[in-house]
Parts: sequence; structure tokens; C-alpha cells
Amino acid sequence: MTNENNAKLALAAAAAGAAVLPAPEPLAVGTVAPGDPQVAGPFASAVVADVEGAVGGRIAVLVGQELVDALASSPLGGLDIAAALQPTLDAVAAAVHSRVGAARQVATAQVVREVEAPFTVAFLHATSIAAAVLVPDTILTSAQNAELVSAAAASVEPVSVEAAVLSGAVLTSVGTMEGSPQRPQNGIELLHGVDMEVTVEIGRTRMTVRDLLELTPGAVLELDRAAGSPADLLVNGRLIARGEVVVIDEDFGLRITEIAVDAAAS
Repeated sequence: MTNENNAKLALAAAAAGAAVLPAPEPLAVGTVAPGDPQVAGPFASAVVADVEGAVGGRIAVLVGQELVDALASSPLGGLDIAAALQPTLDAVAAAVHSRVGAARQVATAQVVREVEAPFTVAFLHATSIAAAVLVPDTILTSAQNAELVSAAAASVEPVSVEAAVLSGAVLTSVGTMEGSPQRPQNGIELLHGVDMEVTVEIGRTRMTVRDLLELTPGAVLELDRAAGSPADLLVNGRLIARGEVVVIDEDFGLRITEIAVDAAAS
């Protein structure tokens, strides 16, 4: 029953990751199978994160070229793939009752050495294979008990795990799902669900190291912007809009008054 329970947990973990992985349409879990050294071959990039806790180990997410290109050519500037996939890794870990640290990008050729063998792989797809989730079997086994497996299996659409996993088949290549039509996808749509850190900047100044070291409570810094001037809204260090600072309840906010020309053009 260990293989069957591992498969069910991997299925639940992959489904949780699919729900937050950047994609232009909902992703579904396809084949779940024992990991293979060549599993990363068809993918363009890989991100891993360390599992925190007594069991340890790493989980990984593999993604295709389409997402890599979309992140690189984002109108908000080049986006970090590890940051974009952190929520996916967090969701996968939570589904196996674990937590992970900060995501980091690794070479696809390195990912099978980063994830402890043996591991289980679950492929995610829409019209074609879009990504894969890799979870070490030690992590899956540690998460097992009858109640957890039952809850995990009930949280996703039923898939024929027995045919893909219990038969012992190893999947070494991925491609278009049989019978799925090909259609062009708008790259920016892949990024619609990506969380971004937004910064509001009211001004800047330059200081020497000496002056910085001499700062004390009560010191006043003169910025390069007049009082009442609009504040800048920055995403990934890029100017997106300007606005006026307002107070919402007890928090600061920004009322947008202008969209930056280059952002609007994008």
C-alpha cells in the first residue's frame, strides 16, 4: 500500500501546486509515476526548495520554455522564476504537511541530484504538458496515515493512479496530451496569477558611507522631491504609475493619478 498511498499524496500535492502555478488556463494533474533520471529533459527550467522539519529533503518544480519566456519578457521587467514559483512550492509542501524555505533556480540537468531518490513525479497539463512536480518518496511516506491519505485523495479529481504508478511504469518523455488540440497562447496570460512586490517611493537622496554611519534617531533626510509631489509606484524596480499618498483607516495607500507611458505602452 505504500506505493499507492505515495501516489495519492503526490497527486494531491501536484493538484495543490497546479492551482497556483502561473498558467493561461487551469492545469490538471496527468500522469503520476516513479521518478526517472531523464525526467527533466523536455523542460526549460527548474526550481527547488528545502523542506523544513525532521524529514528534510527537497521538492522541485519543472516548467516549460513558455513560462520562462513570459517571465523574461514581462512588461514589468524580467521576473525571477524562483520568486514566481515560490507559491507553487509552498502549496505542494503544505499538501504533504510540510513547509519549505526560499525557492532557488537550478539547472534542469541538476534537479534529479537535488531531489533525493527515489522520488515521485506528477505531470501538470492543460492542452500540453506544462510542468512537473517532484517529491521525494521519503517525504511522501512521512506524511502517510489513513486519515491524511483519505483527505488528500478526496480533495482532487480522481485519476487512474494504479495504471500509471502501481504498474511500475517509468515515464521518460513528455509531450502533447493525445487528442489535445494545439492553440497559440498569449505569454502575458501566464503571469496573471503571479504575486509581485509593489513599492511606493516618495523620493531619493545620495549619502556618503560616513554620513550613513552617523545617522541617529531624529535625523532628517532631504529627498529629491518637493512636498506634495506624486509618489512613484514601482514593480520589480520599474516605474509603473504615480499617485498621491492617502490614509486608509490607519494605513497608508496610494491613489493612482498617472500611468507611466512605457507601462501603458506595454
